[in-house]
Amino acid sequence: MNILVSNDDGIGAEGIKRLAAALTKMGDVYVFAPDRQRSASSHALTIGKNLTVTGTDFPGVSEAYYVDGTPADCVKLGIYTLRERGIDVDIVYSGINHGGNLGSDTMYSGTVSAAAEGAFFGKPAVAVSVNSHNPHHFDGACILAERVLPFALKTGNQRKVVSINVPDIPAEEVKGVAAAKLGLMQYEERFNVVGETESSRTYQYSGSPVEPPDGSDDTDASLLRRGYAAISMIKYDLNDYEGLNTIKKWRIKL
Repeated sequence: MNILVSNDDGIGAEGIKRLAAALTKMGDVYVFAPDRQRSASSHALTIGKNLTVTGTDFPGVSEAYYVDGTPADCVKLGIYTLRERGIDVDIVYSGINHGGNLGSDTMYSGTVSAAAEGAFFGKPAVAVSVNSHNPHHFDGACILAERVLPFALKTGNQRKVVSINVPDIPAEEVKGVAAAKLGLMQYEERFNVVGETESSRTYQYSGSPVEPPDGSDDTDASLLRRGYAAISMIKYDLNDYEGLNTIKKWRIKL
């Protein structure tokens, strides 16, 4: 089995090292990752600029490369260049992300989008995250990444991403694993002025999550707060079919 691994934290992040090491037990691992931190890059692609792919040493894997592009670039290039050499990718993994990818935040996530690029190629795809920007515990995420693989393999050609989120606690302290729907992430947001001239002003964004009044629902964020690992299925079909039927009734003419 050929497994393509990417991320958005960059080739040097601890999370991708731990994920790749875990997956070497399941097949041949090929790493294509950004050359630097590319968090919150969503599904951006590099257009009108050359992309450089550089080989690098990476413990235990078949091959590893870093790319001066986005996470989606990495997966697209990885699948393409490996296929040109007769290596067909069977499944795409992205992570382990340093920070949760929960609810509506998945729209911004480079980690989830890297996996989604694999799904757009018709590949089974898995995104894996630990819910801390300075994580210390990767074991639970690695275990789930391995155990979900045979199930994820059945989702090829469905444009779906299996998204795993794990609390940053020892694996033995995780209360359980739950299927989770995506919730709406809300933040107390600030744009702080960090520079100013006569004609311009420079801002820096910061935000703190707003805790919902009732944390007992079955959304991914709620489950993580209560000490559970959450597995969600994200489907890339943006059509609002009810809305489409509404538009048909408008009978608009040009």
